[in-house]
Amino acid sequence: MSDLPLVVVTGATGAVGRHVASQLAGRARIRLLVRDAGKARALGLTAEAVVADYADRPPLREAMAGADAVFVVTANPLRPEHDENLLAAARSAGVRHAVKISWLAVADPAADDLIARWNRQSEQVLHASGLDWTVLRLRSPMSNTLAWAPAIRREGVVRALGGDARTACVDPRDVAAVAVRALTEPGHGGRTYALTGPEPLSPREQTRVLSEVLERPLRFVELTVDQALEGWRGKLPEPVARALAEAAARRGAGDAVRPEDSLTAVTGRAAGTFADWAADHATHFR
Repeated sequence: MSDLPLVVVTGATGAVGRHVASQLAGRARIRLLVRDAGKARALGLTAEAVVADYADRPPLREAMAGADAVFVVTANPLRPEHDENLLAAARSAGVRHAVKISWLAVADPAADDLIARWNRQSEQVLHASGLDWTVLRLRSPMSNTLAWAPAIRREGVVRALGGDARTACVDPRDVAAVAVRALTEPGHGGRTYALTGPEPLSPREQTRVLSEVLERPLRFVELTVDQALEGWRGKLPEPVARALAEAAARRGAGDAVRPEDSLTAVTGRAAGTFADWAADHATHFR
């Protein structure tokens, strides 16, 4: 039997989880917990995959069997029981350590929207789970700009709310690098890491960076709050759409601009820039 630890990766097809799965190769045995095994294969993830729903505890317990650690990603603030189910399954299976994605808004006393409250509650559930824990609080991932790709390809246009609101967005690969350290190395239990990119950028500035990378002119169009809400309502429940609007208002007030240095402290290297991320993902925008 391998001496490598067995790590369960939830959210394995998501923005961060896919990189956790790929970066764990050679450092751990990997089991993916997914809702769609075909999507995992399409992303080139070849590890063992277990299909389970966060609402169904028995399959979750089976997915955790024999694991040493779990990477926890939940995505629905209207289903707070998902964290409870995952962590209860991990505890009953003898998992020792959970590394969870959260958001830096948790640390902002003024952040009282649905998503911020849900993340605070999820962290409290983790702390009370009986597992060793590590929390990774991040700013907006750079990969959020992939939502702009269809309009960039068709029209050369970026449409976004808060064009001048800066945030120190983070490369998901950097978040994954910290997660992998926490999942496979000692010394990270009971720690909360604040993860950001190296510089605050606004959507308007990100548009300029993408224009330079793509070597084509791009036009930025500012959305009103009502227009942004209309777009979110087409994809998300009303309470979540409202929470996103509240978070955007805080960004507009300058609440997300400060870069943090936890990534360098954990990995020994600087955080990646948006320009580097954009260059590596340029094909999505062409």
